[in-house]
Amino acid sequence: MEILRTVEELRCWSRSRRRAVGGRAQRIGLVPTMGALHAGHLSLIRAARAASSDVAVSIFVNPTQFGPQEDFARYPRSFDADCALARAEGADSVFAPAVEEMYPPGAATFVEVEGLSDRLDGASRPGHFRGVATVVAKLFVAAEPDLAFFGQKDAAQVAVLKRMTADLRLATEIVVCRIVRDADGLALSSRNAYLSGEERRQALALSRAVRRVEEFVAAGERRSCALIAQARDIFAAEPQVRVDYVALVDWATLEPVETAVVGSLFAVAAWVGATRLIDNAVLG
Repeated sequence: MEILRTVEELRCWSRSRRRAVGGRAQRIGLVPTMGALHAGHLSLIRAARAASSDVAVSIFVNPTQFGPQEDFARYPRSFDADCALARAEGADSVFAPAVEEMYPPGAATFVEVEGLSDRLDGASRPGHFRGVATVVAKLFVAAEPDLAFFGQKDAAQVAVLKRMTADLRLATEIVVCRIVRDADGLALSSRNAYLSGEERRQALALSRAVRRVEEFVAAGERRSCALIAQARDIFAAEPQVRVDYVALVDWATLEPVETAVVGSLFAVAAWVGATRLIDNAVLG
């Protein structure tokens, strides 16, 4: 497995892999991450390995998607362990640039998906999706991947990136992989490492709320107001958990809907102690 540090190295790696087998189509898969890899990330690498001839994993804690009071400085960083995990799952390269490589001095170009970037997580984290769209666009330009793999847990991010990819006519196909959960139901997240034992217990309110809504949809309930009320009842039982949003939306637009249909996104976000967590379900 190669460790790549510059955009030029990543681009040369990708292009050389395409030429590796003459006359046979090669598919480059990219798994963008901020490191602190867990089983959810590893499932993305496995999916990329199954669908691609060559797989690159990016490890870059992107400063532009963090707000001024957010956790950029303390975000978990475990590069050597991450590389070992990526290698074990069959990654062919790891792209780990410095901040200055991704944002050269004087850089003044950013990507913003208007409308979607202000909904769900974007409403409470102004500028977050601008940073996400910008860094992913840079990764797509550098790696020239055929496929890019993201987790459903970041469903709002997925919606933004799908719109960006379509609007810019990028050739990369975005592949969404299901949420991976711990045995207790908590959606895997690098930020789970921040939680104390008691906070982790409280955090299960997110997955319980999502599961309650799935159960009610399976029983025939479709009204947004009723589904949201069920989820809020779950949160009410954990008063230490501060709800950010509970929403039923169209996954493509992130606009609220009054009635659930197959493919509607039910999403929640909440603060547990000082840690903000998200969870969701694609209904039906």
